[in-house]
Amino acid sequence: MRPLNAAFGTRPAPRPEFACAGPFSARARGARRWRLPLDRPAPRGLGLALAMALLIGAAALGAARGGQYQEFVSREGSIGDFIARALGLGVDAVTISGEAQLAAPEILSVAGVGPKTSLPFFDAAQARRKLEALPLVKQASVCNLYPHRIVIDIVERTPVALWQKDGEVRLIASDGVVVGDLSDPRFASLPFVVGEGANERLGEYLALLDASAELRPKITAGVLVGARRWSLKMNSGVEVKLPENDPLAAMATLVALQRQSRILDRDVLSLDFRVPGKLFARLAEDAAAARFDARPKKAGPT
Repeated sequence: MRPLNAAFGTRPAPRPEFACAGPFSARARGARRWRLPLDRPAPRGLGLALAMALLIGAAALGAARGGQYQEFVSREGSIGDFIARALGLGVDAVTISGEAQLAAPEILSVAGVGPKTSLPFFDAAQARRKLEALPLVKQASVCNLYPHRIVIDIVERTPVALWQKDGEVRLIASDGVVVGDLSDPRFASLPFVVGEGANERLGEYLALLDASAELRPKITAGVLVGARRWSLKMNSGVEVKLPENDPLAAMATLVALQRQSRILDRDVLSLDFRVPGKLFARLAEDAAAARFDARPKKAGPT
């Protein structure tokens, strides 16, 4: 995805210096990956200049009344940020890469970047922690590029399944982390799991789907029963009870039975594979009655 530039000004871009938090992505620096120390010094002489300016500014503003000071901070930001911007160290542009589900304004807001921000007083490490606290963010890198640019690179978690627990349906990533509520119809067709702990064992269910071959469109949900085994809910209403041990073998048997005898298309309520080497079918009431009536009748006494 092309980097998104959020511009706050139009200064020319001199050779930058870096102060980064997190692994600096190759998307922002070409093919190579860089891991840069957080304690790399800012431009030479910056600390002394800021210290002197900060003392002068503090002395001047110290004489002002509290109300005036608060009004100044509300309008211009902290004294440090104000002076740093006056010295040409404001944030004129932010480069964002890696976002897919998140919007740029949300990323900037969470990271604490705005028109009043200055690079010397922007805490890249804290911004990184805030971004990685978002459920959708798996990893983040935040870099200060002196004199006036911030680079944010994120790796998002991608929703891969739906998880229902306590009546609520949530989006989950491949590692089981909840990344949001089901509010976007684009995700309605994702694999659906139900039950306590089903999100943490999502990989098992996805493996069952991969093994289901042409049966996959018929499977509407996987229910984790007792945190031990899976039951499959079919779109016909049939429940397939898989064993705790080697459920993939049972799935292979189900696929073979469907190909040979169309077992899922018959009048059955459930198929039970929990006993190794055996299959128990529970028939629908009408089918069971018809099967009973069709049994051979024993001859009565003459």
